[in-house]
Amino acid sequence: MRKVCIIGGSGKLGRYLISHCLERGYDVTALCRPESVGKLADLADRITVVGARTDDRVAVARAVAGCDGVLTVLVPFGMHDYASGTAQAVLDHAEPGARLVFSCGWHITRGDGDRYTRRFRLMVRAMTLAARWVRFADIDDQVRACDRIFASDTAWTVVRGSDLEEGPSEGLPLWARHVGDPVLASNRTRRTDYALFMVEALTDPALVREAPAIVGRGTPSARAHLERGAA
Repeated sequence: MRKVCIIGGSGKLGRYLISHCLERGYDVTALCRPESVGKLADLADRITVVGARTDDRVAVARAVAGCDGVLTVLVPFGMHDYASGTAQAVLDHAEPGARLVFSCGWHITRGDGDRYTRRFRLMVRAMTLAARWVRFADIDDQVRACDRIFASDTAWTVVRGSDLEEGPSEGLPLWARHVGDPVLASNRTRRTDYALFMVEALTDPALVREAPAIVGRGTPSARAHLERGAA
């Protein structure tokens, strides 16, 4: 892994992705919307910044050219298939064999054993309807985006994050194949560690074509799991 593109690099998660990649010595290109380019001004001498919508196929093709890995923050912004357009552009234009790592939430399912509480389902439904009502975001579009990724024959990983919080790193999060696994019960991850997991996934062959659901290493459910393993 030498050169990495970060799609959606100007947001909170994107900034952490950039930081972790630079710490590893990667050559970083960040694509973000033109109005957000200024948020990366302090990094302009260390990374290449491309200002364009993340579903702009021409811009994505330019940004991912020559990259060994692509980290994509899937944002269901607006009502015009922004997330699925972004995902499809990355799938179509990334270099053959490149590692593709995408972010999303626990609500994404592969239909292979995920278990959701009634409260969680109601919460997701309420958020979906509210975001659609004000035409701010189409959360269902993130589902459609991941369906396209799952159907792809690329070397993808979809990292499904729990609720995020700020704070110092607790280390690499723990993960499970299915939402509902007891290790995930705490439903909390530091944002910097979410980014850390995504960057680590670039070089972890065990995560190719997996959709790991993650939880913070320092949470009660994660600590209990680690203690059981050590016993």
